[in-house]
Amino acid sequence: MITTDEKKQICDQLRAYCEQKGSQNKAATALKVSSATVSKILAGNWETIADEMWRGIAGQIGGVKAGQAEGWQLVPTRAYNAMTFALENAQRDSLVMAVIGSAGSGKTEAVKNYTATGRNVYHLVCSEYWNRRTFMAKVLQTMGVAYSGNTVADMMEAIVDTLKRKESPLIVLDEADKLSDQVLYFFISLYNQLEDHCGIILTATSYLRARIEKGLRLNRKGYAEIFSRIGRKFVELPLHNSEDVAAVCVANGVSDSKTINSIVDEADGDLRRVKRSVWAKVKGGAK
Repeated sequence: MITTDEKKQICDQLRAYCEQKGSQNKAATALKVSSATVSKILAGNWETIADEMWRGIAGQIGGVKAGQAEGWQLVPTRAYNAMTFALENAQRDSLVMAVIGSAGSGKTEAVKNYTATGRNVYHLVCSEYWNRRTFMAKVLQTMGVAYSGNTVADMMEAIVDTLKRKESPLIVLDEADKLSDQVLYFFISLYNQLEDHCGIILTATSYLRARIEKGLRLNRKGYAEIFSRIGRKFVELPLHNSEDVAAVCVANGVSDSKTINSIVDEADGDLRRVKRSVWAKVKGGAK
């Protein structure tokens, strides 16, 4: 059961989310809930809001998780700061770039935090099953746009028109290495219509670089254009060192140097492994 304190935190985060989206209606569209539900939560009329709804909203806006009032503390590691720097530059100067980092480098957490605290930032976590229509539907949903057109051309027009009305918009395609070639080619169309107006960042593991380099060698359709549009280079995030891991441990309740050194050795720079190890130590009573 979600506590009153957790509901208060989710409510505060939802209010910030509405401001980031531009209105309650746009936030509701992005969250796939009714505008009445959003209004009730913000007004404090919580009696008819089921726990499932609270969990669904919290999961989408990065809110507190039910039963975990004291959540994981985010630490600005070197990779986190580098990711944030790339996001800031891409949004300010309408740049297009590809940022790669190892699994567990914290790319997504940095993007989530930047999206939650900024304006006109649209974060999509990509999936293998997306086709062009699914991709564009996800972009429109993330922007809070209710669209009536049924064709790919209608959806593309809605995306471009909406973004051109925004001040310094930024689209982040997280886990872009999962996109099919068909959708990845569509990135070119987005770039062509939004050049110098909208920043676009592709984030992924090093597999994206290997895939594009292979496409270039084999002269596959669209790969030269994709490589050109990301500036013919990949921004690589630094690996987490022992200081990064130690800072994460201390911020989350583990301060014993022997325990920290053990976690550093086990983690191999992967923050997911760090998190599991830290929770295990904390719950087991290790400090």
